[in-house]
Amino acid sequence: MTAKRVTLADVAAHAGTSTAVVSYVLNDGPRPVSEALRAKVLRALDELQYRPDRIARALRRPGRWRQIGLLVPDLTLPLFGTLVGRIELKARRRDHLTLIGNTGYDPDRELEFVEAFAGSGIDGLIVVGGANGPATAKVCARERIPIVWAHNNRDHVDSPLVGADHVAAGALAARHLLEAHGRREIVFVGGFTAEDVVHGDRETVAQRHAGYATVVGTADARVVRTDLTPQGAYASVTRYLATEPAPRGMVVGTYGQAAAVLRAIADSGLRTPEDIAVVGFDADARNSFGQPVLTTVQQPIDVIARAALDRILSPATAATPVVDVRLEAGETCGCGIDPMSSRNHRLAAETF
Repeated sequence: MTAKRVTLADVAAHAGTSTAVVSYVLNDGPRPVSEALRAKVLRALDELQYRPDRIARALRRPGRWRQIGLLVPDLTLPLFGTLVGRIELKARRRDHLTLIGNTGYDPDRELEFVEAFAGSGIDGLIVVGGANGPATAKVCARERIPIVWAHNNRDHVDSPLVGADHVAAGALAARHLLEAHGRREIVFVGGFTAEDVVHGDRETVAQRHAGYATVVGTADARVVRTDLTPQGAYASVTRYLATEPAPRGMVVGTYGQAAAVLRAIADSGLRTPEDIAVVGFDADARNSFGQPVLTTVQQPIDVIARAALDRILSPATAATPVVDVRLEAGETCGCGIDPMSSRNHRLAAETF
């Protein structure tokens, strides 16, 4: 049998005072309490092991410093770490603190966080790269919590999705290799089926692959399948280069695998970009000192963060924008080396 929650009335009776006085002690006001009476209340709180009702406290919470929940799949990746930082900053400017849960694309862990956040009285939930859409949406509907999905979502649910056009991003990466550098034999590195990937962003990779295929053509599309880990990318690309003719270009579906792909190319005795030009996605914009610098398709993190917050804090007036992407030319594609590189490569996805 579940133990009965100790109430303010229980504490007041134990201390021989009123519930109002207990509330004044707990909230440090609004009326003063004598030191002797305060000591009696504090002793009663300890003896009864009183714990505040967080849901009730959330309902009474003033407008300043309310709370939102934010679920993110992997804080170690630059894209997600940057997005969390921007959401936290923008939420704080709107008087909301952010509770953060790292889900690892694990549906059970995602649901645990949602239940815990709901119990703390959050005013809205942002789910980045959701892996348990229906169950998460059900909890939020039950608790009347506004919810928005950011970046991508594993299962279709009737809630807004704020994110970049990943199909356009894949097309932009492939078209840059084809048109700016004349690379016609281009392969895609990544996994996007349940057989390829258990815990990983296979939905985004699938959309990027679809965009890549629109550029190279279905008949010429080739995939080096991986499980979206660096180890998987290194092994798959190494095996591919040992058994197949080397392509002239590679589009790498996730940033987390880009360094492993570059290493696999080098360990296979090939050069980047001279032999194989490479374009990736979502590089760490704060750190461009690697060698060579990765050419990458970038998402506008500020736009996504602002739109996601608008959807949960002002749902009646907020619109869900179409979030465009841009290409940041580095060295792995041949920009700065290729004689055609004098063209402006900071291209918007809608150009194509």
